Amino acid sequence: MNLADYLTLFAMVAIWALMAINVFLSVGGFLYYYKMERQDPNIPLEEYPFVSVMVPAHNESAVIQRTVRALLRFDYPADRYEIIVINDNSSDDTAEKLAAVQAEHPDRKLVVVNTDNQLGGKGKSNALNIGFSVAKGTVLAIYDADNTPEPRALRILVEHLMADESLGAVIGKFRTRNRNASLLTRFVNIETLAHQCMNQAGRWFYFGLCTIPGTNFVIHRHIIEKIGGWDPQALSEDTEISFRIYRMGYKIRQVPQAVTWEQEPFRLDIWMKQRTRWAMGNLYVLMNNFKYVFDPHAGKMRLDVLYYTMVYFLMATALICSDTIFVLGVLGYCHVSLGGLSTLVWVMACLLFECNIMLTLSTEKNEFNMESVFLVLLMLFTYAKLWVVVVVRAAWMTFKKMFTKQEVKWYKTERSAD
Repeated sequence: MNLADYLTLFAMVAIWALMAINVFLSVGGFLYYYKMERQDPNIPLEEYPFVSVMVPAHNESAVIQRTVRALLRFDYPADRYEIIVINDNSSDDTAEKLAAVQAEHPDRKLVVVNTDNQLGGKGKSNALNIGFSVAKGTVLAIYDADNTPEPRALRILVEHLMADESLGAVIGKFRTRNRNASLLTRFVNIETLAHQCMNQAGRWFYFGLCTIPGTNFVIHRHIIEKIGGWDPQALSEDTEISFRIYRMGYKIRQVPQAVTWEQEPFRLDIWMKQRTRWAMGNLYVLMNNFKYVFDPHAGKMRLDVLYYTMVYFLMATALICSDTIFVLGVLGYCHVSLGGLSTLVWVMACLLFECNIMLTLSTEKNEFNMESVFLVLLMLFTYAKLWVVVVVRAAWMTFKKMFTKQEVKWYKTERSAD
């Protein structure tokens, strides 16, 4: 065996190991969804806590009115929640759009906090800390500025949070509102359902673990107070705060009946910037928490640290090796003596990938069809390859940021008035 053979063998083992984990999580997620669909998601409370719904917004003129109007339609008791929009150093007419909604609903508790470039403009975490400073609720709910949650979402999340003292936060499910905007949004829709939502459900089903997705979740106020707010240096404030909640001994649960619809990137350049920011944020969290892998008192959170390590290091390295060897082989620069075996293994991996994704799509109406079969196969050879580019780019930018000590700022995802 030569070097190419060893690298091919490593790539095959690593990729199949990660695929086995994803299939395991998908099966658990499928069982959890099946169980939850047969349960009434409502857990009526004798008294509903006052909730502060916070929305960080930076240049969100295209979507902010629709989002706030959706929040005003919650079936949660109207006198038991407030909406706080942090208009964070926007240069467009977000402030005017918010003022118009305030005028439409003078009887509702809609607070708009306008910041300048001195106090604001330093990222989502900083904006949330600003909103938290004026929030009155004993429970906090967070929504991104492009979200249109279903009316029952907030009530379901709060009821489950208050019904179980072991929970520090409860997350819902998010769906792609602009699914048909482009081929890219179709890919993102499948990725969201198959990996982000289903894997979360599987991790909860098996291990009682979930990470906060950044939107459509509720959390106890006293937890935010105890940890000192959101980390201003964290680009993925959702993952970062999840690990701190774990370390406090609380659980984070997913309740899939609490649904929000969000706008996903409709162009590749927008998607690349957003996913690079997410990857940079997750790498930051991983570097800060990897030490807990060796801490016997860290509990189940060590599983999440290991999972992130495998995804961002093992999987990325394996895919880079595999694709490099494939290209070099086509060009005639290297030869793999395991050729026949590796071809069979890759074909089987493709089939497993297809079956795994289709299993998860079967839980959603109008998603399990022949169009999805074709899209999943196309994703494997296009969209999945772009993920490697994102990880490499994020790693480079992370190290660059560490050495140059760049200040955290808003990495704005461009929206459209779809």
